[in-house]
Amino acid sequence: MNQPITDYGAFLREAKQAVADLNEMQQREAALTQQLAQSRRQLEMEEKAVADHISQTIKRRAADLASGYDKELSRGQERLKKARSRREKAKSQGVKERISEETAPLREQNRQLKLQMKTIFQQNHVPAFCRSSWYYRLYAPRRLGEFAAFLAALLLCFLAIPYGSYLLIPERKPLHLGLIYFACILVFGGLYVVVGNRTKDRYSDTIKEGRQIRNQIYSNGKKINRITREIRRDKNEAIYNLQKHDDEIAQIEQMMSETAAKKKEAINTFETVTKNIIADEISANNKEKLDLLKETCEFQEGEQRTLDEELKDKRLFVTSRFGAYLEKEFLQPQRLDALLEILENGTASNLSEAMDQYKKQHA
Repeated sequence: MNQPITDYGAFLREAKQAVADLNEMQQREAALTQQLAQSRRQLEMEEKAVADHISQTIKRRAADLASGYDKELSRGQERLKKARSRREKAKSQGVKERISEETAPLREQNRQLKLQMKTIFQQNHVPAFCRSSWYYRLYAPRRLGEFAAFLAALLLCFLAIPYGSYLLIPERKPLHLGLIYFACILVFGGLYVVVGNRTKDRYSDTIKEGRQIRNQIYSNGKKINRITREIRRDKNEAIYNLQKHDDEIAQIEQMMSETAAKKKEAINTFETVTKNIIADEISANNKEKLDLLKETCEFQEGEQRTLDEELKDKRLFVTSRFGAYLEKEFLQPQRLDALLEILENGTASNLSEAMDQYKKQHA
């Protein structure tokens, strides 16, 4: 229960001291709150820096670990590629040699046939061009390919050349086209007839014999092509002596398989064990600094709790001791000094009159 005030001066001076103490404690609280916020921010920054360091270190070492194995796998892949290339070359060479060996009799027969044909034509004084492929295509075609070549020659001489020449004329007229066609028929047709009359009829027996020889050469060529296709399609590779290359390829593939397994195991070990060790090492290196920051925060938090209790008690004291006699707006050092001055001047006899007079003076 509040007691009657007998000494207003002592009361007001006590109130002023209590309010000053409260203000000082509030300033201390604000400064401590700011310090605590800074300490917490610094702790958070340091914890984040440590966490980032751990994350980056783990990521970098994991990449280095994988990169080491990847380089080995890449080298193995390159070795495997070269080994397969060597095997393919060896097989290709074997196929060529097999083709050469199995078609040798036919190729030798064709060589003898060509020599025989050359001898016959020379003995009968037949021009050399009469034993050429184009001569037989133009004057003695027998197969579809030769008839196609004969037709292509006709189209070239009696369509492409005359019409192409006609298109090159600046001022084209139908008469020009007719003259060009006439000239082509005269030149190409005349040349064809002249050559035919001087060779085909004159050396008909020799040309017929050459036709038979060419047919035999063509037949042998078809046999050679058939043998070549069969050899290339043959899936049996045992005859090419590729075991050395197969063993090398198998060895490289086994090495790569083992390397891939080791990589998987190493990565699994890193993820389950090594990265935790790395994190613990980095954390241990920064533990002293973090612990110091944590202790600082805990100390400041303890100070803040203590000061909060003291502030609460001080506020309750000011409210209970002086709040009943003084209005809230007068609980300030300057206004308490003003009230004390009014009372000491004798212009007011109690606190209520002093507060009213202050209000009138500052209205």
